[in-house]
Amino acid sequence: MTASAPTAVPWPDADRAARFHAWIAPLVEPLGLRLETLAVASSDAGFRRYLRVATSTGGTLVVMDDPATPNQLAAFLQVGALMAERGLHVPRVVAHDVAQGFAVMEDLGRQSYIAALLEAQRAGDEALPRQLMRDATQALLRWQTSASARAEGALPVFDDAFVRRELQIFVDWCVQAHHGKQWNDKQQGYWDRTVALLAANIAAQPRVPMHRDYMPRNLMVCPPSDGTGAGAFASPGILDFQDAVMGPVTYDIASLLRDAFISWDEAEELDWAVRYWEGARRAGLFGLDPGGEDPHEMALDFGLFWRRLEWTVLQRQLKIMGIFCRLKHRDGKPHYAEDLPRFYAYVVKTATRYVELSPLLRLIEDLQPQYTQTGFSLR
Repeated sequence: MTASAPTAVPWPDADRAARFHAWIAPLVEPLGLRLETLAVASSDAGFRRYLRVATSTGGTLVVMDDPATPNQLAAFLQVGALMAERGLHVPRVVAHDVAQGFAVMEDLGRQSYIAALLEAQRAGDEALPRQLMRDATQALLRWQTSASARAEGALPVFDDAFVRRELQIFVDWCVQAHHGKQWNDKQQGYWDRTVALLAANIAAQPRVPMHRDYMPRNLMVCPPSDGTGAGAFASPGILDFQDAVMGPVTYDIASLLRDAFISWDEAEELDWAVRYWEGARRAGLFGLDPGGEDPHEMALDFGLFWRRLEWTVLQRQLKIMGIFCRLKHRDGKPHYAEDLPRFYAYVVKTATRYVELSPLLRLIEDLQPQYTQTGFSLR
């Protein structure tokens, strides 16, 4: 989600505007809405957006406008209920219309994790990131131990076909559409080997409830629940969880540590990863081997856990590179592609570290040789 200043609300067409005003009119009085204050609050990479509206009590509420067909409101409500059951801080929905893609919900505030973390980096503040990342990790562990979300059929499965579909986005939009490349047979072989390795890495991990976009842009800094404003923060406000699946245990913590819009020194990444790994072991997230007696190998070896995390986030990064290029070339949103250098750096760093991933490094050399020849700073 991308924060924006309040502005007059534009609508894609008159019909959508008419549908919205007809739907919200009966809610004005019971919710105390001041529709004259309605303004754009934020938007995401798709068609969904959020509007903020003041209320007669002096507070604010957020309106979700999801015009896509089909929209994701039903999934948003379902996953939100599963998260709320675990005590996570998700926006409380006070009114909704699944068929039309409208909802009114609690406003989790204006300070996102990404804004707070970037400001802390600029100020040289090391304490705030530690605190926020600790809170985010604890919230993640609560979500991953949800018995209801683990129930069969509760969430889609992030399986082999899912992984391969996501990786194909990189080929279609980053390699072909953005760079104008068509791979020869040798290069295609490099790619096929890379895909097989990344898919096998994900299949080897225990599956847990997975947010699928657990990054600082989707977390909000919220005050303590006791209202004192002193000391620790409450569980972070969590947004954009409608794409949740059952997937590899390392995926969400990897998304948090190697984000699209902020980078950390590896020492910090390792420190936060170790703390998560220890919490996951205590919570039993690594499960048991098929025999049912021995702990899963990832519970016994942090080095293996870290390797699986790096390979898992590599799959995510390649997908995001494809999505950013698709946003530029198909959807007319070129600013996302400005963050591609961060991803090239992530990919080169990981592919250089593991000899098995050298085929991917050769493909990146063909696309952007400057990153493999001169190196690149993540900062």
